[in-house]
Amino acid sequence: MPDIPDEKFTIIGIDENAGEVLARKRISYWQDAWRRFRENKIALVAAVILIVMIFFIIFGPMISGYEFEEIDNTAINQGPSAKHWFGTDNLGRDLFARVWQAGRVSLIIGLVGAFVASIVGSIYGGIAAYFGGVVDDIMMRIVEILLSVPYLLIVILISVITDSKSLGTMLVALTLTGWCGIARIVRGQMLQLKSQEFVLAANALGVSPIRIILKHMIPNTMSLIIVAITFDIPGYIFSEAFLSYVGLGIQAPQTSWGALCAAAQQNFMFYPYQLLFPGIMIALTMLSFTLLGDGLRDALDPKQRK
Repeated sequence: MPDIPDEKFTIIGIDENAGEVLARKRISYWQDAWRRFRENKIALVAAVILIVMIFFIIFGPMISGYEFEEIDNTAINQGPSAKHWFGTDNLGRDLFARVWQAGRVSLIIGLVGAFVASIVGSIYGGIAAYFGGVVDDIMMRIVEILLSVPYLLIVILISVITDSKSLGTMLVALTLTGWCGIARIVRGQMLQLKSQEFVLAANALGVSPIRIILKHMIPNTMSLIIVAITFDIPGYIFSEAFLSYVGLGIQAPQTSWGALCAAAQQNFMFYPYQLLFPGIMIALTMLSFTLLGDGLRDALDPKQRK
């Protein structure tokens, strides 16, 4: 042992209140999730892009100074300019106004479709997981049957039956089976929660099953549901764009990004800008929502909490 002089040591004593000092400020689960989300620069940039796009979707048609249906025979197929920022189409309509007006339809379908599917899927999956047994088997077989039916066939059938290709018809067709994926996700998570102490305590206190599902089980799967919504929104937007592109979606006088792409593809070789701008909006929206979903998945994961 080296010979260390006593003066090298200092008696610091014992602070009786040191045990009460917090190592860091106490924060809630959602505050910690927000902190982790802010550290994910890619997801933050995606959120900013979506906010900017939503701003233009709401106010873009007013900023342009043109109505999206306004026809100008003197400005047919003009390229982007100071007067028409995105150019005009084959009827002389301002594409800047039409692109953002179309964004309203596409975003409404994406948001409303995802939220309706999440609500229906969460309740359906919660009921199946809570009761289990024969009820769970029957309900999951129904889900598998619905998932096996191509959504394109459902859209065609509903369009023929209702004789309509409106926004409401599109929402009904896309959400008719769109909730099945979330139902399976929620069911799997709730099967784990079913044996937790707080659920057993609620059962012992005589709480009704529907109240346990709505008040205890679904809130504890909220992080999964939020992430599933962010991944479902671009799926609905792309489905609507594809259906409108092949002529099964939104019809005139309304328009969507898919309908704009369908109208522009005939003149793509001569006027590529008519297809470029709605195509960029579809790609940006889908990419931003996907990156945002990745960021939310990491931020809301309790296992990554430090």
